Amino acid sequence: MSMRQLPLLANENPAPPSSSIVNVASVPQRSPFRYPGGKTWLVPRVRRWLKSLERRPRLLLEPFAGGGIISLTVAFEQLADHVIMVELDPAVAAVWHTIIQGDAAWLAERIANFDLTSETLAKALAVQAQSVQEIAFQTILRNRTNRGGILAPGAGRVKFGENGKGLRSRWYPLTISRRILDIARIRERITFIEGDGLEIMRRYASDVQVATFIDPPYTASGKRAGSRLYRYAELDHIELFRCADALAGDFLMTYDHAPELLQLASAHGFDTEQVAMKSTHHAAMTELLIGRSLAWARV
Repeated sequence: MSMRQLPLLANENPAPPSSSIVNVASVPQRSPFRYPGGKTWLVPRVRRWLKSLERRPRLLLEPFAGGGIISLTVAFEQLADHVIMVELDPAVAAVWHTIIQGDAAWLAERIANFDLTSETLAKALAVQAQSVQEIAFQTILRNRTNRGGILAPGAGRVKFGENGKGLRSRWYPLTISRRILDIARIRERITFIEGDGLEIMRRYASDVQVATFIDPPYTASGKRAGSRLYRYAELDHIELFRCADALAGDFLMTYDHAPELLQLASAHGFDTEQVAMKSTHHAAMTELLIGRSLAWARV
């Protein structure tokens, strides 16, 4: 269910963001997705968070994986012994199933050899997919040709794109294929689960050696229309905070910066920190980090 409106903090006067905006060009691009709300900008801070822990995590759990940039970074850089990615959306899940548990080489080759035009795109998407890997291919096509990478129903196609390149403006077949094959080479470090992120959080709640990165692809306030961006736009945010509070291991949560979330974090005794980032359209924005202690973020 959606989060109910919470009263504002009486003495709320949040300080401006203390962190400079990360140059995402300096962060290795690991994901085959172009994802709305992607967390490439957060990668350097996640590194700092994990390295600040008293012990190296046995497991990094990402219950709302989406484009997976955090899980992939942790797996590639071996910042934890193992990674579990969880995703509820069956179309996105098909991509991760194929890369991590299926025929990644088939998907990489299909993308590399696909001649993208409006006609070939329409034909490829009109086919009723008969396998998980075919669903994965169609998902990547939609992700790379829909405006903003949005996969929710009703998303529009790219018309002009970068420098007037239209559909091809975000279609880099060799790059996408290489990323898929790179992930496949380290897939023994990753477990993928298609399912409910809250349920998986509860499953690992008692393990002190599990670090959890929580980035729910849902809007908790009325600030943004999450249903426009994601097929699964409903979440019980209050229950998510309860689940986070029950974790024996450390966690890092990121959300839109909204008064309701400051109130909810305060009710659980969580620490908060505003961080500067840029939107898809390069507008300066502020997001909220939430955790038990964010002292590492202020160094």
